[in-house]
Amino acid sequence: MQITQKQLEQVRIQIERVKKMDGGFYANKFKDINPQDIKTQEDFLKLPFSSKEELRSAYPLGLAAVSDEKIVRIHSSSGTTGAPVIIPYTQKDVDDWAIMFARCYQMAGVTKTDRVHITPGYGLWTAGIGFQLGCERLGAMAVPLGPGNTEKQLQMMQDLKSTVLCATSSYALLLAEEIEKRGIKDKIHLKKGIIGSERWGDKMRARIHDLLGIELYDIYGLTEIYGPGIGINCPGQEGIHIWNDYVYLEILDPETGKPVQDGQLGEITLTTLVKEGAPLFRFRTHDLAALIPGSCPCGSSFPRISRIMGRSDDMVKVKGCILFPSSIEGVIKKVPGTSSEYRAEIEHVDGRDRITVFVEVEGGVDRTEAALTLKYRFKEKLNVTPEVKVVGEGELPRSEKKTKRIIDKRC
Repeated sequence: MQITQKQLEQVRIQIERVKKMDGGFYANKFKDINPQDIKTQEDFLKLPFSSKEELRSAYPLGLAAVSDEKIVRIHSSSGTTGAPVIIPYTQKDVDDWAIMFARCYQMAGVTKTDRVHITPGYGLWTAGIGFQLGCERLGAMAVPLGPGNTEKQLQMMQDLKSTVLCATSSYALLLAEEIEKRGIKDKIHLKKGIIGSERWGDKMRARIHDLLGIELYDIYGLTEIYGPGIGINCPGQEGIHIWNDYVYLEILDPETGKPVQDGQLGEITLTTLVKEGAPLFRFRTHDLAALIPGSCPCGSSFPRISRIMGRSDDMVKVKGCILFPSSIEGVIKKVPGTSSEYRAEIEHVDGRDRITVFVEVEGGVDRTEAALTLKYRFKEKLNVTPEVKVVGEGELPRSEKKTKRIIDKRC
């Protein structure tokens, strides 16, 4: 995507500002870069990338690009794979995030008359408070339950007549299945679901929709770049619109780091344009999507990307074959009677890699036939022959947060 002159000016201002932070993360990174030399797209593309590994090295507050008295809040990544990334926010950052999130709600058709049931986590994680900030900015009623305690979730959903569900796809599915199991759908007033935090496939999307009968929206974002709310798909499901007055979007080849053609899958790379507390430049997210060219039928001029198709760091190699969760889902969804839920476990046994795929199927499906069909399809489409174990719907564990689809036990 071509960067505009206004965006280039914003980048120049940001670089000039962070270079003045004595001992700051970017003072050294940009020491040989003159912001005034960044005049064209080609100049911008010469800027170095930022990675999560780099951000971890700045722990705890090395990313701060403002003085301490201007920091009103911090958020953090989970730190499950290393030191957490601490992101400081100024009041302007918090306000800008709320504005973007309110746009997301508006894009999904949420109004002041709605009651927004918020299940993502609060605390250092950006999710719950982001959903609440946007809701309050819009003027709708926030019902901030946070994660877990499904019994209370369902009771409050009924008593308060919640109309919008905010959740991970995994927890939305768990709630939908509980509502069906208890036979309380007629007591539920949900109309929309705003789902984020993890990739979800067509099968899961269809199952949540069928169980709850609600419109579903993909909200996008990540802790390092404000949090969720920097984009959402429009009602026509024509792609996720990214608020490019706050972030500049690139789609790059994950291996070469070069821009890919419009419509081609690549790695989402983001630059914050006005963020004060911890601006980021060319941050490689590892999320994979494609830029959708042309204007959107919904009338919005904000650029669009496809649904998130996976992550470049979700890739595993088995017997020389490269596998992503999306490629496994692509095989499963073509087999009639399969559910959205699956797990793939990879082990190294007797000197060889072995992959076992557990797949849920609907009631009445011949499990032996389904397993044989899946095994054949995996060999045909992915050139790998797993052990396939078929189970009934609801037998695989459900998650209140994100669901781990591929479990590599070789590590």
